[in-house]
Amino acid sequence: MAQRDYYEILGVERTIDAAGLKSAYRKLAMIHHPDRNGGSEESLAQFKEISEAYTVLSDDQKRAAYDRFGHAGVNGGAGGGDPFGRGGGQGFHDINDIFSQVFGDAFGDAFGGRGGRQQQGGPRRGSDLRYDLEITLEQAYKGAEVEIAVPTTMTCEVCDGSGAKAGTKPSICSTCGGAGRVRQANGFFQVERTCPRCGGSGEMISDPCNACHGHGQVRKNRQLSLKIPAGVDDGSRIRLSGEGEAGQRGGPRGDLYVFLSVHDHELFERDNLDLLVTVPVPMTVAALGGVVDAPCLVSEACDGKCKATVEVPAGAQTGKTIRIKGKGMPHLNGRQRGDLVVELFVETPADLTPRQKELMQELAASFGESQNPRNTTFAGKAKRFWADILGGDAENSKETAA
Repeated sequence: MAQRDYYEILGVERTIDAAGLKSAYRKLAMIHHPDRNGGSEESLAQFKEISEAYTVLSDDQKRAAYDRFGHAGVNGGAGGGDPFGRGGGQGFHDINDIFSQVFGDAFGDAFGGRGGRQQQGGPRRGSDLRYDLEITLEQAYKGAEVEIAVPTTMTCEVCDGSGAKAGTKPSICSTCGGAGRVRQANGFFQVERTCPRCGGSGEMISDPCNACHGHGQVRKNRQLSLKIPAGVDDGSRIRLSGEGEAGQRGGPRGDLYVFLSVHDHELFERDNLDLLVTVPVPMTVAALGGVVDAPCLVSEACDGKCKATVEVPAGAQTGKTIRIKGKGMPHLNGRQRGDLVVELFVETPADLTPRQKELMQELAASFGESQNPRNTTFAGKAKRFWADILGGDAENSKETAA
């Protein structure tokens, strides 16, 4: 007997996505579930058919094989095989497994077989932790190793995590029989809930440990050494496997996630891999050209006072930037480095000596005009004067003065 098309069974198009496929299955499963139809054999058959279709189409590899080869692609070429394992091939042995995956563990076993949840009294993995750490720009530049104190839970050493007083052991919970879950009828379904007596542990402690008061864990600050790689930035995250909360009943520890933030620097501003810094330049150096020192973080043992030589071109103005290649931040996962971008700020002297004032007056007199800064003719001649001395374009200077 020919099998029906899986897409036709679920009433969906062949281009449907995973979310739409799951939604279609949920609707049909609720309609045809045998518990909602008085245990009807016909409903059971329909429920198995839509579960079979969803099982194949919800698996990317099986769906691709089905789209290409049809039923033969998912039944080992046997044609009409049973994906629930009755045909001797590989398949699913309990359609309630599929139902539980879609609807969750709140529903019990619809067919009276094994439940959808395993015993709750076994080992449990500890929770993950987050720790926020602020570092300096120098630490982000060079990398660092720091000590941190992380508040966390640790296995009680007195009772070795059992929660019971030395010489005693926990007993099995009489309410759930050690499963940690109890079932209750709720309409057409059986609903599983956490055991109210043992809280899901499956065990009862009649004589609790004095150190942890029966919890099996204690709260402490844990000292850890953290290696910060060079090149980290704001929001960088470091994962320390197995350094989170302690597990329960012998379960593994969770992980610790350290989120980094870089403190603002008094001199530097970071722009991706580039470092930006503003450097004051004397007026004479800006006019005639020369060199100035700029702070940098280049040295391996840099304390923030390292210097780089910057060549200032003649006629430099405030706001001009000079880029020094390869002296910025290192790349976190490579050998690439950013640049040091130096922004010039031309300084005008404030306290002149009498001789300096005399020289400035001579300079002003050489223009043949008043020193009144409001005199636009003087301003224009001054700019042309500097342009002529520095080899600039007099015509451009005239346009600027205008």
